[in-house]
Amino acid sequence: MALRAVVFDYGMVLTGPQDPEAHNALLRITGLPLERFETLYWADRHAYDQGKLTGITFWQKLIREAGLDLDDPAVRELNLWDARMWTTQNLAMVAWQQQLKQHGLLTAILSNMGDSVFENIQREFDYLARFDVLVWSYQLNMAKPDPAIYRHVLKELGTRPEETLFIDDKHENIEAARALGMRAIEFTDVDRLREELVVTGLADSLPLPHNTTL
Repeated sequence: MALRAVVFDYGMVLTGPQDPEAHNALLRITGLPLERFETLYWADRHAYDQGKLTGITFWQKLIREAGLDLDDPAVRELNLWDARMWTTQNLAMVAWQQQLKQHGLLTAILSNMGDSVFENIQREFDYLARFDVLVWSYQLNMAKPDPAIYRHVLKELGTRPEETLFIDDKHENIEAARALGMRAIEFTDVDRLREELVVTGLADSLPLPHNTTL
């Protein structure tokens, strides 16, 4: 069956690496060692993505569990730097989305996303408006790899699983998509994506992304 749509993850697919200045600011404000910070940061990230926590309550909880004594302005500053950390672009992938649209395919973003990060990228990136469907996990109170969120994006696109290619950097999210019958590629970088598109035969029906660093 012909491919009709490509669904992108946001973080580490449409984005570049985390903004190092922002990451360093989070470490500086909390004063935590890197390993301890990363453990606390990721412990409740899924709950944040599910909308069970807001950006502010996420940081309040992290501060409380770390045993830190930080005031409300520090919490707000952490929340702002956190949003900035994810406000980067993978220019090659953003450009590829435009190529896909010109080729007549539908495109969507399916992202595990918290409220504060979304508000920041919405202000910064006008390219979001070029997607046919945008699905942000916190708005639905569910997140990948929950099958329900994949079914939601398929319903919004109006496509069957086998007509839809999903690209994500996390293996568990790829496996969940494949379990529903979607075509899926685990993303590492643009060159590897090109190779996967060729190997799977999808290059016959899709334009290939180009690495902007070449």
